[in-house]
Amino acid sequence: MIVAGIGFRKDAGIDSLRDALARAGGDAAQALATAKDKADSPVIQALAAEMALHLHAVPLERLRNQPTLTQSVRVQARYGTGSLAEAAALAAAGPGARLLGPRVTSQDGMATAALAERSIP
Repeated sequence: MIVAGIGFRKDAGIDSLRDALARAGGDAAQALATAKDKADSPVIQALAAEMALHLHAVPLERLRNQPTLTQSVRVQARYGTGSLAEAAALAAAGPGARLLGPRVTSQDGMATAALAERSIP
């Protein structure tokens, strides 16, 4: 299973989320994930509906201390992890998941995306 973790700024539009996801190779995603405090945002809800994918609202405590490939001081201070996109993807994919690469940023800098995969026997 491949989960796309999405991080985004409050003022991000759906085009920013689409761009970040495309840059991450998100056409392979089977689900989306973001922090629980962002999951009710209309832009992430619209993206999930458009792609017909389940959106995992990851509780903040499951984001803390997730091992990420990239580090953002702002994200570390708010979520306790280096990358919201990477941490959300890992947490939603489940135990034994691995990142397929570091997060990527949309061209406008308003959104990030990362993919995590877990093999399901």
